[in-house]
Amino acid sequence: MRRREFIALVGAAAVASPPRVRAQQAERVRRVGAIFGGRENDPHMQSRVRALREGLATDGWIEGRNYVFELRWSAGDPERERAQAAELVALAPDVIVVSALHAARALKQTTAIPAVFVNLADPVGNGLVSSLKSSGTNITGFTAFEFKTAGKWLELLTEIAPSLKRAAFVFGGPDFGSTGEGFYGALSAAAATRQIELVPIRLGFRTVPAEIEAAIGDFAVRRDGGLIVAAEGGANLHRATIIAQAARHRLPAVYPFRFYAEDGGLAVYGIDLPANYRRAAGYVDRLLKGAKPADLPVQAPDKFELIINVKAANAQGIVIPSILLTRADEVIE
Repeated sequence: MRRREFIALVGAAAVASPPRVRAQQAERVRRVGAIFGGRENDPHMQSRVRALREGLATDGWIEGRNYVFELRWSAGDPERERAQAAELVALAPDVIVVSALHAARALKQTTAIPAVFVNLADPVGNGLVSSLKSSGTNITGFTAFEFKTAGKWLELLTEIAPSLKRAAFVFGGPDFGSTGEGFYGALSAAAATRQIELVPIRLGFRTVPAEIEAAIGDFAVRRDGGLIVAAEGGANLHRATIIAQAARHRLPAVYPFRFYAEDGGLAVYGIDLPANYRRAAGYVDRLLKGAKPADLPVQAPDKFELIINVKAANAQGIVIPSILLTRADEVIE
């Protein structure tokens, strides 16, 4: 067969092929890895997975058609996070999404695969990026809070309980990185200016509910205190125990995320966590299309919300000032 006839034959075959078949042949299925720091059976964690999928779908990425998901759940276990990072790297995904600190650190140290972290605080202090403007590495993402937010939590707590003299601060210790200590430092400064005694309650990965119950119970012996819970994984893993103890001892309490109020917590000042996953999906889309993480700046939260659980307040005999109810983005009756 002559060359000209061969080219004509190939061209005719391409034209005859149905458009859908040609598109399937041209479209490469991408692999997206994800490591979540919580538990798989936690409905609030599942809402974040849905938000990530929805965000990807908005950009045309449909699971099972042009990308596949490789999900892992660490339940806050540092060793499991590192192992899962290595496991995903071995699968050679195109992008990895990570909301577990130790996994994020491992991804930075061991691979050049592009990665997007979500809802991790203090990315510079935790060694994930060199600066917020340019990560200088294979990882970028979306932070959950700045440490100065701790002052807002204390301010809200004093509005709820004007006679407050002491505040217990519940946060994850070194097992969960530097985030908890960063918040504690900022909160210590804010408490000092208000002459409020700050009592730290540090949680480790192996902390059990009975230890938390005892610590909060000891703090609540005096009736002049309130509770503040940090925005990090250590506290999140034990939120059911923390909320139950605050209610049991009738402690006014301020929490960092919406799901605390949905689970019975008194007051929340924080960000919409699933919204950050939708934003992160935009970075995943850009990385899949060839962008480099170092060219994508780390982004801070763009919206905070105040949520008051009046049902919890009534159960604890706490009167919420009307000005707070007016300011609230949402009131749970």
